[in-house]
Amino acid sequence: MTNYKTQPYGSWYSEISADLIVAESVGIGQIGMDAEDLYWTEVRPAESGRTVLVRNSAERGVEDITPSPYSVRSRVHEYGGGAFLVVQGTVYFINDVDQRLYCQMPGREPVALTPDAGVRYADLEMDYSRDRIICVREDHTDPGEPVNTIVAIPTRGGDVEILEQGKDFYAAPRVSTDGTTLAWLSWNHPNMPWDGNFLWVASFSEHHKLSGPKLIAGEAGEAICQPEWSPSGVLHFVSDQSGWWNIYSWRQNQTEVVLPMEAEFGVPLWQFGVSLYGFCSDGKIVCSYSQSGVWHIGILDPEKSVMDLIETGYTDVSRSGIKVSDRVVAFGSGSATESRSIVKLDLVTGQYSVIRRSSAVKLGSEFFSKPQAIQFKTTEGQFAHGFFYAPLNPDFMAPLGEKPPLIVLSHGGPTAATSPVLDMDIQYWTSRGLAVLDVNYRGSSGYGTSYRRALEGKWGVIDVDDCVYGALYLVNEGLVDGDRLIIRGSSAGGYTTLSALTFRDTFKVGASHYGIGDLEALATDTHKFESRYLDSLIGPYPECKNLYEKRSPINYVERLSVPVILFQGLDDMVVPPVQAERMAGALKNKGIPVAYVPLEGEGHGFRDGHNIKMVLESELFFFSQILGFDLSDDIDPIPIDNLLTK
Repeated sequence: MTNYKTQPYGSWYSEISADLIVAESVGIGQIGMDAEDLYWTEVRPAESGRTVLVRNSAERGVEDITPSPYSVRSRVHEYGGGAFLVVQGTVYFINDVDQRLYCQMPGREPVALTPDAGVRYADLEMDYSRDRIICVREDHTDPGEPVNTIVAIPTRGGDVEILEQGKDFYAAPRVSTDGTTLAWLSWNHPNMPWDGNFLWVASFSEHHKLSGPKLIAGEAGEAICQPEWSPSGVLHFVSDQSGWWNIYSWRQNQTEVVLPMEAEFGVPLWQFGVSLYGFCSDGKIVCSYSQSGVWHIGILDPEKSVMDLIETGYTDVSRSGIKVSDRVVAFGSGSATESRSIVKLDLVTGQYSVIRRSSAVKLGSEFFSKPQAIQFKTTEGQFAHGFFYAPLNPDFMAPLGEKPPLIVLSHGGPTAATSPVLDMDIQYWTSRGLAVLDVNYRGSSGYGTSYRRALEGKWGVIDVDDCVYGALYLVNEGLVDGDRLIIRGSSAGGYTTLSALTFRDTFKVGASHYGIGDLEALATDTHKFESRYLDSLIGPYPECKNLYEKRSPINYVERLSVPVILFQGLDDMVVPPVQAERMAGALKNKGIPVAYVPLEGEGHGFRDGHNIKMVLESELFFFSQILGFDLSDDIDPIPIDNLLTK
């Protein structure tokens, strides 16, 4: 029988330290396959956030491929993706520091294929018939808005050739099975790709250019993602024209849904190269799909329109995607008890093996709080979703009658989603005695098109409502302390956090990670990809200038009366540092406790291990000082302006 120690919530000692999380964790990114060899990218906090390409082969096991100091990362759209390609052992990749395309042949050093000219590349595709790579290019050489095109780059060196231009954005160039045709996606301002885009095909001419482009889908304002050619040469793609992201085929100039389901076979195109389905040699489709925020894997027979579910025990396969060879499926995955991992599944034997885990923390499942899916009433007579994590530590219990503080997490995007996967950051909080609610507010993906588009024109309103109503639901259920409610979020989630703290009186303290305080500043000072994003979330600017002012927390600091800690990367090109600086200055002048933590060398998201550790510990310290619980951790204190000492 366990001998529990009785200590207040928040004061429990936990084995899950910030040091442990940083030292034993990597970020798993894009997956690729070359015959039976598996490749993937790892973001390594212990190497200052360098992204390394890693290979798993039968002959050599797991090994690093890209040598230091190369870092495999594209910055097209600032979020990148699709940064490497492997063809018969030869690796092509985008290097972070100069954004040039490199070729690395087995046993040799990387060699640049493109000039150092202020140009970025992403979404690499091999054109075997012409010995060249086709990809998306983003040209920053001229003043003004960058120019996006689809280009071809000879693998043996030579001039880069533009294949397609004239649209604001491009993605997913895919060469047909017989090499005669190219499919691709395009869209224009003010749309984001999940608002509406277009699927095209064109034939290659004898001069290797494109001729006769034809629009396949998108006229109805649908959102399309992941065009792929089957082994027999049939074009497939994912469309939300039915209200759900389902897989469609195009043959004989007709499109049809392969298997209609109230499920999501796609995700918002924030990054290039995400693949959620792939083909076996017999034409069957191994696919992943989401229902109610939980992901599944199945084998879809497009000829019979039937699907067999593969029981894996995993609940998320969306971030790193899925790759298929003749008999092996590789996918990124995670579950309530296992962190995100790279998994291989043998389609013949049905057995799977974990190749790489994002976290090497070796603790029993008794240390991990399990997510509970909840649905709660919110405004406009609707429901919202989330995952609740109760405090859990096998060595501690709280005094009788005490209820835990609650941290409400507001994810970024806002058109993104959270999933019930073991996250050591969440366990950092729950193992110390804080409850967590991870909210999939209206506007999140994974619950159908109408739920995703519910946020249109209402950002800063209904997302805030859902965070507030989710917290109050747990208070009314008697699960958390209504006087110790915390909200935190990153990027768009940081905006929801600041809005909740400013325009509502539910939360007692908050943390904004590179969050948005001034919507007007974001509309006039951000990168191309998101420069018109607020047209759908708020309204066109400057026509709706009054709404931008009305929903910007920075303009209503007089309403803000609770403490806030703000973390900001100084190299952030998505949300410039001036946003956090202005918010911190306004709070300081008003006399509200505030801490501003600028991070040199960090952009939109933190990658360096030292900084990740400092952010976690600083946030815990800040909450303890505001809510008044003692810490079991030995943490370096941070300066907090306007804090009244005890």
